[in-house]
Amino acid sequence: MKFTDGYWLPREEFIPSYAVEYSHHQVSGNTLEVFAPTKHIASRGDTLNLPVLTVSLSSPMPGVLRVVLEHFRGAVRRTPSFEVREEQVSPQIQDTPEVVLFQTGELCARIDKAPNAWGIRFEHGGKRLTDTGFRNMGYWKHQQSGEGFLTEQLALGVGETIYGLGEQFTPFVKNGQSVEMWNGDGGTASEQAYKCVPFYLSSAGYGVFVAQPEDVAFEVGSEKVERVQFSTKGERLEYYLIDGPTPKEVLNRYTALTGRPALPPEWSFGLWLTTSFTTSYDEDTVTSMIDGMAQRNIPLSVFHFDCFWMKKYQWCDFIWDDETFPDPREMLERYHQRGLKICVWINPYIGQNSRLFEEGMKNGYLLRKENGDVWQTDMWQAGMGIVDFTNPQATAWYQSKLEELLEMGVDCFKTDFGEKIPVKGIVYHDGSDPVRMHNYYTYLYNQAVFQVLQRRRGDGQAVLFARSATAGSQQFPVNWGGDSTASFPSMAESLRGGLSLSLCGFGFWSHDMGGFEKTATADVYKRWCAFGMLSSHSRLHGSTSYRVPWLFDEEACRVLEQFTRLKCRLMPYLYAKAVQAHETGVPMMRPMVLEFPEDLACRPLDLQYMLGDALLVAPVMREDGTADTYLPKGTWTHLLTGEIQQGGQFHHGEYDYFSLPLYVRENTILVLGQRDDRPDYDYAQGFTAHIYEPQEGAVLTADIPDEHGGCAVRLRAERKGDLVTVSAQGAAKDWKVCVHLGGRRWEAQAVSNCAEIALN
Repeated sequence: MKFTDGYWLPREEFIPSYAVEYSHHQVSGNTLEVFAPTKHIASRGDTLNLPVLTVSLSSPMPGVLRVVLEHFRGAVRRTPSFEVREEQVSPQIQDTPEVVLFQTGELCARIDKAPNAWGIRFEHGGKRLTDTGFRNMGYWKHQQSGEGFLTEQLALGVGETIYGLGEQFTPFVKNGQSVEMWNGDGGTASEQAYKCVPFYLSSAGYGVFVAQPEDVAFEVGSEKVERVQFSTKGERLEYYLIDGPTPKEVLNRYTALTGRPALPPEWSFGLWLTTSFTTSYDEDTVTSMIDGMAQRNIPLSVFHFDCFWMKKYQWCDFIWDDETFPDPREMLERYHQRGLKICVWINPYIGQNSRLFEEGMKNGYLLRKENGDVWQTDMWQAGMGIVDFTNPQATAWYQSKLEELLEMGVDCFKTDFGEKIPVKGIVYHDGSDPVRMHNYYTYLYNQAVFQVLQRRRGDGQAVLFARSATAGSQQFPVNWGGDSTASFPSMAESLRGGLSLSLCGFGFWSHDMGGFEKTATADVYKRWCAFGMLSSHSRLHGSTSYRVPWLFDEEACRVLEQFTRLKCRLMPYLYAKAVQAHETGVPMMRPMVLEFPEDLACRPLDLQYMLGDALLVAPVMREDGTADTYLPKGTWTHLLTGEIQQGGQFHHGEYDYFSLPLYVRENTILVLGQRDDRPDYDYAQGFTAHIYEPQEGAVLTADIPDEHGGCAVRLRAERKGDLVTVSAQGAAKDWKVCVHLGGRRWEAQAVSNCAEIALN
């Protein structure tokens, strides 16, 4: 939201009150409270008839600074609030004649005490990160409505770039944009987002989390081009400044604060196939799809039933359409016997024709209006209501319906919708503020479903396919990118959104391979299959047509088979990166700026990414089959062809459907598994440790995880002159080593958990 008319003047409808100078401070426990009058105090009389802003500084964990800006403290504290984790921290508070210092870890806030010189300078180890100062922190009052708004503006350095704010499909670098934190169902081709997250990451080595679940407005160098402004309606504004200094360290601290992603099960990383949305299907149709994949040797891990597994007008009643699926329990058992997991579509809306509507209305489980009526709409389902997850009994009721499906044989859920939650005249069971609940609703919704899966399937076996999200929702993976279109531009915007979301601590992300709306050309479909199978999770899904590859052309079947089998072989590496995302908050799909923050050329790149720390992926998104790929400094080896490229420059190439820019970083141990027909197997048996371009004196390590995310095998490789020695610690069985150097390769079978290769 913009408040000014140019740099100097406020807009006519607003009266500003800026923090002008330091008045005094007090320390309460580990909290520093600073009082900032909104004009210079030259005499006692100046203290009258004057707004004063209270700025409280505290630290929930080392390297994280909480800043709370308040105007009127007597305002009712509205709920909900984001859940944050806190540790015992004893910050250092120092008072000098010139400044007050508040330090946590290497992060320090320096508050200027000079008259008429309000400012807080945030530093890492004495180096400036950002600051707030002249006409930045303020309270704005609307002259007609009397509503108040709090704003903060943090400085942008020369060349500093800003990322994140959720799954935004607008340009990857957020500088120059106005971004509203208001979840919407706008598809991937609009400025609306399904997953608004009030967190941004700066190339200067810090992050900012605005801990307000309501509609925070960000002006990223778009009102004052030197500043990132964030504002919200009300009397209190809370934000966290999160230290790095590297982007990975920022995400580590941010996810320690708001929650780390759960570890998805191994099987979830395989290929998912769906019925699509409005297509006509029954058990014979589904079986023909599954048979068709098997006949074409395409490994399939999960089959998903979209909306019409239930009868029309009855969503959601969680009852299989008995005309289409007369015996769902036996059907699911037959699919399980074929090694498949089963997913079904759900949402938090109860149509008036559902068997559950009367029950939900009678027991107060649905959102209500101020007059006591159930809130209803004809959008989506006729007369539908919305489950009120602030009511523990409503949550338990909803979960009990899911437990019936799990008992029947369903393995996981696609938690669709959760964005368009009403705010006018709404009453929640626990009295939550409807505006603050608009974005937060999805957190409660997906949390409720995830808890059921954890309870019934156990830790490590729970996984969702969720569309909406907010801060903290990364704990309930996986999220997918919503309604894209079957085109190359939509493929690119989907990737942009996913990379932006990853920089908000979301470790696992997917998208509709082939696009959701319309039907892709065979060209787009085949390119999207390669991209999809080199994403953390991989799902074929569409709207009005099936997404099985033989409906496009037979070559599409071979393309999908190749990349599905490649992903299965990559699973020892990929699952190790999934464990890392779970433990550290560093995502599997990483924007180039996250992995190479020191390389200025990586800052704007959004058509390529790192899959883990060792694989560079650049999906082909042009009809002519070409791609321009930037390789950072070093030697890079094409995984599929063995071709060597030197980094520090862009490379132009033309690729058929069975290839794309897919490079391995130097000094890498890339572990490939023995199986290419499924993602879940014993990674420690029969693997090959591929060692790419080991430099003289390099000592390399790689972990091979077990099914629970523990370390089954730790590999260590060292090059001394022309000798590469590789050892394995743990339960390695029947493994070998392949060294790639200068376009040549050497192989050796390990003996007694050790292998030596002479490079001659």
